[in-house]
Amino acid sequence: MQWEQVLATRSQRMKASEIRELLKLLDQPDIISFAGGIPDPDLFPVQAFSDAMTEAMASDEAAGALQYSVSEGYLPLRRWIAADMARLGVPCDADNILITSGSQQALDYLGKLMISPNDTVLCGWPTYLGALSAFNAYEPHFEQLTPNGNVSAAEYAQRAQAAGGRAKFAYLSVDFANPTGETLGAQARAQVLDLAAELDIAIVEDAAYQALRYDGTAIPPILAMEIERCGSIEQARTIYCGSFSKTLAPGLRVGWVCAAKPVIERLVLMKQASDLHSASLNQMVVAQVAQTVMTEHVALLRATYKARRDQMLAALAREMPEGVRWTQPEGGMFVWVTLPAKFDGAALLAASLEKERVAFVPGSAFFADGSGANTLRLSFSCATPEQIDAGIGRLAALIKRMA
Repeated sequence: MQWEQVLATRSQRMKASEIRELLKLLDQPDIISFAGGIPDPDLFPVQAFSDAMTEAMASDEAAGALQYSVSEGYLPLRRWIAADMARLGVPCDADNILITSGSQQALDYLGKLMISPNDTVLCGWPTYLGALSAFNAYEPHFEQLTPNGNVSAAEYAQRAQAAGGRAKFAYLSVDFANPTGETLGAQARAQVLDLAAELDIAIVEDAAYQALRYDGTAIPPILAMEIERCGSIEQARTIYCGSFSKTLAPGLRVGWVCAAKPVIERLVLMKQASDLHSASLNQMVVAQVAQTVMTEHVALLRATYKARRDQMLAALAREMPEGVRWTQPEGGMFVWVTLPAKFDGAALLAASLEKERVAFVPGSAFFADGSGANTLRLSFSCATPEQIDAGIGRLAALIKRMA
């Protein structure tokens, strides 16, 4: 069979994730990996999950845990999330919450909901590769989002029209972004709100790393800032995507969307047509673990990852040659490195794997236009202090030889 004859044209835009491919290297014991932006499995609250699983199977809700359920998600979990959102400055109720199979599913649904072919998505340059992959299937045009006002709303609208559609939403991760580790300041967040209002577009706020702050003062989410302006989540254009993957465990695939009810209602219809509902047992277990250990567990994550971040920043400062720059993240899992213009991150990775056995992610994967060849992403979340020192030392030595 000639499959090309029956596949949708959008399938030609689908590409393998460079990060998912690099994760296969983790099985090679001699590789020091700064590639996967994943939580350290040694920090998973295994006992809490084991206890919650046992309790769920022994309780009156055991049958419900194994049965089909409502698409919106497990009500006690949605209530817990709503209360946690209120703590962040987002007053809402359970009907403003949809449980998804990780926040990645939320991004896919939002792309499907809002993007028609040739519509424009505003995003960072660079931005999260998973978001580009999720949106790309719906055939958008990408434009670089500049929150500082360098590009006017009128110019964005003109560019969108020239691309054959209209601007639909701005996508951004405002806290310790993947891949740069950078945080968007309060003024820039306000400017994004102003721009979105002028263009009359939505904002998709990806908050996967929001809880992992190690330094500085927390800044309210864009959704919280918008509610301060408009008075209610029901009037807000911002759609907040959260996840338990970076705080509790990614394997259970539990994330959520918090938004105005009309948005949630549309997304529920999509979930009904997609996977019916996220796994009931997983939701029940996450609800129990979140209620019992979330506060102390997040404190452990912050202390552990902060130490690893500090170790990596110190190693970079000590080892890297002149002309190499990197970010100073206040939280999250990533440091973004910019090399002199002559370097190509993909070529550097190939040489690093062959000669130094050190893995990272070349930065061009995070740019919608494929630029940024001289950049790379380093993750410190799963590396020991000894691995960080050795790996950064080897990588720096290779960069010096290739300069």
